[in-house]
Amino acid sequence: MQLIKKASELQAVLAEARRGDKSVGFLPTMGALHEGHLTLARRAVNENDISVVSVFVNPTQFNNKTDLETYPRNVEEDARKLSEVGVDLVFAPGAEEFYTKEEMENRFEFDFGGLDQVMEGKFRPGHFNGVVQVVSKLFRLVAPTRAYFGEKDFQQLAIIRRMVKVMGFKLEIVGCPIVREESGLALSSRNALLTEEQRKLATNIHAVLAESRLFVGQTSVKELHDSTISAINHHDGLEVEYYDIVDGRTLKSVSRWDDTDYIVGCVTVYCGKVRLIDNIRLK
Repeated sequence: MQLIKKASELQAVLAEARRGDKSVGFLPTMGALHEGHLTLARRAVNENDISVVSVFVNPTQFNNKTDLETYPRNVEEDARKLSEVGVDLVFAPGAEEFYTKEEMENRFEFDFGGLDQVMEGKFRPGHFNGVVQVVSKLFRLVAPTRAYFGEKDFQQLAIIRRMVKVMGFKLEIVGCPIVREESGLALSSRNALLTEEQRKLATNIHAVLAESRLFVGQTSVKELHDSTISAINHHDGLEVEYYDIVDGRTLKSVSRWDDTDYIVGCVTVYCGKVRLIDNIRLK
């Protein structure tokens, strides 16, 4: 495995691979890797001739400076984990290497088609501008055959699919199922910020979502929406920021179970001061 910190070096290595007409699998991450990331990395390794993983805490997608400063970082440990699963190249640039001064100072603009106006977009203004900025730049740099994203970040995956279509990237976006602990807690880099007691408490998020599936079609969408929020908030130490029941393709809220054949419940919950996201397919 090679650990690369300069874009020019990565391009040179990949140019050689492309001359051999080799497929390239790519996984963009912000580091602090857990088994969920490694599951995606294994797919990239197994399904392509060359696998590339970026490890870069992207400053332009954080609207909260404290959140950026406290985001866990350990590039050496991440590189070790990726080496063990067979990843070929790890790209870990600094912000000054990756972005120009102009890119850092000016807001990146993109036509999201409304996908940024709901859920995370309402509570983290500018977040998805930064996501599209960094991922589009990485796609141009890596020019992958396939790129892998987890379905835990459900809204982000929908936005990346739109970005690929609008910008005309020639690659396959591979959505991968949420990886969970035995307890049901969705794996997340932010879990490292939880105390042991909070980790146990946070398992109630998925437990409530899973139970709510039993009532799909038996109660109205609004009743299920309200009861899910109430059930999560019932646990002292958990507070729902939002819960939306949406069309899995458009991310628009649904009002009836027969509005679409693909319905997903998406939630963000504060466990103490740690912000956790999760989702579940309801239909």
